[in-house]
Amino acid sequence: MSSGEFDNYSNRNQGSYKRGGNSGSSLSRKIVRILCFFLCAVLGLCTGVILYVYRLMGAVGFVNTPFVSKRQYETIDFANLDEVDPENTSVSWAEGGHTKVYVNENYPIKKISQKDSKVENILVFGVDSRGSNDVTCRADAILVVSIDHRHDKLKMISLMRDTGVKIEGRSSVDKLTHAYAYGGVGLLINTINDNFGLDIQRFVMLDFGSSSNVIDLVGGVDILVSASEVKYANQSINEENMLLGTNVPLLTHEGMQTLCGVQATSWARIRKLDSDYVRSSRQRTLAIALIKKVGEMGRLEQTALLEDSMGMFETNMNALDMMRIALASIEVLGNVEEYRAPCDGMFTVQQDPWIMFVDWDQQIPDLHQFIWEESK
Repeated sequence: MSSGEFDNYSNRNQGSYKRGGNSGSSLSRKIVRILCFFLCAVLGLCTGVILYVYRLMGAVGFVNTPFVSKRQYETIDFANLDEVDPENTSVSWAEGGHTKVYVNENYPIKKISQKDSKVENILVFGVDSRGSNDVTCRADAILVVSIDHRHDKLKMISLMRDTGVKIEGRSSVDKLTHAYAYGGVGLLINTINDNFGLDIQRFVMLDFGSSSNVIDLVGGVDILVSASEVKYANQSINEENMLLGTNVPLLTHEGMQTLCGVQATSWARIRKLDSDYVRSSRQRTLAIALIKKVGEMGRLEQTALLEDSMGMFETNMNALDMMRIALASIEVLGNVEEYRAPCDGMFTVQQDPWIMFVDWDQQIPDLHQFIWEESK
């Protein structure tokens, strides 16, 4: 090969190597651009989620409730509540809307460690207010919702409002329903935890107007109404219509039917027909019917429902907690169990005033077995 031919060959090869180098650099730049686009998309999605959560935080009726350690709690000098009449308490608030949760800073929530990391107990309660001006009223429907991921169950425990319990500041046994009127949500939670041996730290409070609105958001619930219940449900519907200025139709027949919010809550509030035991059963039936309706929704519908209902209740959970618990609940909606405390055979009744005296040696182990499924 002549020197000229060698030079031409060398130049051609150098050119091919150069072109090959440009091709590799171009591919690298494309990969970098794809990664950049991907990262931007991820960042955009994360930003959207953060903005969405912050928007929910602004909508949720968040209540800042004080917490103290057990040691701090024992140093508090509680007021004597013996002279307070829980049947005649009222503190107004001027913001309008639903009833605001009663938080008394003198009765903070006592911190208690979660007994089982896979079982979370949350207090869900309603109040017997007749308008948004009634803040220091009695707790009416008292439910403990237990989300059990250890056994993939959702458990609902009705605590009877007339259960005789020890309440801080009272020298004698009093009704559980009165704890809320005496010292707000903090005293109610502490009373439940101390008497029933539970680990509740979070709560959701609804008044009957809020409950009605949530039911309407899902399009009503299917309830089996007995012939004897129609009359009493209609009495409550008339009362709600007068209170809320609505014109909700009365029930016209017995049998399985779809009830709107006011109709359903009026049915659940029936008390004069039978007993508070049956009333608490109606409340659980209504809650389960609502859970079933939500469980039948798609994930997008469930997320929209969570967003739409955020301003309809009061809670000490922030939006992140609410999202976490809502998603956790959805996973176990297919397996719901019920319980009522005190159970039959575990209490006696004092007629005047009506109060249920509990055999705690029987009741507490039985309740714990239901919630945590402890080995006996």
